Amino acid sequence: MPTTPPAPSTIRTLPSWLLGRAAARGRGLVAEALAREGLKMWHHVVLSAVADLGPVAQAELGRSVSLDPKDMVGVINDLQAQGLVDRAPDPTDRRKNAITITDKGKRLVTRCAQVAADANDALLAPLSAAERARFLEMLTRISGVEDGQEA
Repeated sequence: MPTTPPAPSTIRTLPSWLLGRAAARGRGLVAEALAREGLKMWHHVVLSAVADLGPVAQAELGRSVSLDPKDMVGVINDLQAQGLVDRAPDPTDRRKNAITITDKGKRLVTRCAQVAADANDALLAPLSAAERARFLEMLTRISGVEDGQEA
C-alpha cells in the first residue's frame, strides 16, 4: 500500500505549516467527538453562538461566526429540525428572524463543550500543564485573538 511522502524539509519546519497540521489534527479530533453527539462542526459552532448570544438575529449570528447567509439557513434549519433552536420573528424587527436555543439545545451544548474539551486534551496530551498554559498564551498572541475578540 502506498504511503504519503513527508512534506519537503523546507516546508515542514515552517511555523505556519506546523500550525496548520496541528489545527487539522485538532479539528479532526473535535469533529469525531461531536459526531458521536450527533453534530457536525458548523452545527456546534452555531449552536454555541446561539447559547452565548441568543436570542439573536439570524443575520447577526451569521456575521458573528463568519458563516455565509445561505449556509446559515441550512444549519439553522437542521438545528431547528432537531429541536435544538427555535426561530421566530424578531420582536424588535419583524423582518428578521431571532434564533433562541431550546432546553434540549442547552443540554447538548453542555455535553459538546465537554467532549470538545476532551478532544483538545487529547491534542495537547504530549505537553505538560505548564507547557499547555504557555502554548495557549503564545497561540492567543500570534492568532490576534485576545479576550475573546479578534484583532
